[in-house]
This record gives sequence, C-alpha cells and structure tokens, in this order.
Amino acid sequence: MTGKIPITEALISSWLKTREPFSHKGDYGRASLVAGSVGMIGAALLSARACMRSGVGLLTVHVPECGYSIIQQGIPEAKCIADEHYTHHTIIEIPLYTDVVGIGPGIGQHIQTHWALHSLMLLNPKIPMVFDADALNILAYNQHWYPQIPKGSILTPHPGEMKRLGMEPQEMSEKYGVVVVLKDHNTRIYVPQDNGVQVYENTLHGNAGMAVGGSGDVLTGIILALMAQHYTAEQAAVIGVWIHAFAADLALADGNSMESLLPSDIISHLGAAFNASRI
Repeated sequence: MTGKIPITEALISSWLKTREPFSHKGDYGRASLVAGSVGMIGAALLSARACMRSGVGLLTVHVPECGYSIIQQGIPEAKCIADEHYTHHTIIEIPLYTDVVGIGPGIGQHIQTHWALHSLMLLNPKIPMVFDADALNILAYNQHWYPQIPKGSILTPHPGEMKRLGMEPQEMSEKYGVVVVLKDHNTRIYVPQDNGVQVYENTLHGNAGMAVGGSGDVLTGIILALMAQHYTAEQAAVIGVWIHAFAADLALADGNSMESLLPSDIISHLGAAFNASRI
C-alpha cells in the first residue's frame, strides 16, 4: 500500500469535467438505482434525488411495488420500475444500455433479495456497480460471491459494515479490483493499482451533523451519478466523497446546526459544492 494522498480542492478541480454546450442527456450516462423496501422507501428517494442533483443523464429507480407512487411523485425526473413483490426486491432487470448500477439503500435482507442481487451480478459482469448498505450486508453473508463483484465497482462501507465483510479495505480492493470507500470521520478511499493500493483521505470537509440516517444514501447517489458520467471509479469515489462533505459544510454555513442537519440539506447544497470546487 502506498502513502495516503490528501483530497484537495486543486485535485477535485483538475478532475471535474465541463459540459459541452450542445450535449444531450445521453452524454451524461444511464444509471439504475436499486433501493428501498417496505418502510425504507425514503432511502431510495434520498439516493435518487442526490443522483439527479449530481448530473446523471437518465436515472431508473427500481423499488418494490410499495414504493412506486412515492418515487413517481417524489422524484418525477427519474423513471421508475416496480418489483412484482409489494415489500421487497425479488427480480432486478436493468434497462438496456445501463452504464452503472447502484444497489443497497434500504433494500433490506430478505432471502429473495439475496438471490436478486446475486443474479444481478451474474447477468451483468461487465457493468460496474456501487454497493452500499444492505447490499454490503448481503455480500458479507455470502462471501463466496466476492469474485463475482464486477471489476471497477465501488463499495461504500462504514467501519461496522467493513468488519462484517471480513477483510481489510486495502485487501479487498487489491484482491477483487474494487474501490473501497471507508466512511468515517476522515473517510478513506482505497483504489487498486498495478503496484498495490492507493489511498486517498478526506480531511478538509465534513462535520458531525452528517452522522444521521440517510447521509450514506446521499453519497451513494452522488457516486452513482459520477460513474454514469464516465468518471473512473477512482475519480467518482474521490469527487463524490469531497462533494458530499463539502455540501454538508455549506449547509452548516447556511444556518443549519449539527443537530438540525438533514441529508436533504446536503442534497440542496450539492450545486453550490460543485460550483465552489471549480477553481
């Protein structure tokens, strides 16, 4: 493992792309988000809103039937596909030409969801995926599936989820060719390289107000949007962590307190974070 690289404004600015004046939605990627279960459709809504606010061209949200009307009303800019089951995911069929899949926020751990996730990986081995929340817990329960994680995917565990995965982040990154975003006070991003693993560390932005349910769902949406826009997994993870934390700091500067900060406040400050990161 090489030394840690601090994430700086100069690095982010050098990576951020500029949109062409005559571009169209297809130029900014097609993402699928698999999220939500009964009682957890809010996770899907937060992640989808963050994804749309981070520049994705086309987003399709996959939810159980119980979440269909919520997504259609709550994020009308996205398409929605409802599972045949009312409470949880049983079949995940992504649209043709999907560039990247995000899976995990609020999906629960029903055994049928386990098999739906496994089928998704087996049927789409070349599509990178962003794994979060219960998708990570399902993987941890089925560790023999690790070799089937598509290369170039991103895993976003907090320390507890990382422990359940049963490996150190640098080991998982190097062995399976995935980027690992270890969410913590100073979030670290582990990126596989030809000569080991490169580690980035975020120390400049972020605050304790982010320690609330739904904050990770927002990060998943941001990273998913960046991957859809053809940033590399390395760039998407690093920029996503920076923008997420920067937006949270801007929300505090805008009058929120650490006690009052909500994930929806982070989403509402994503535009300012992107603008301020271009120097």
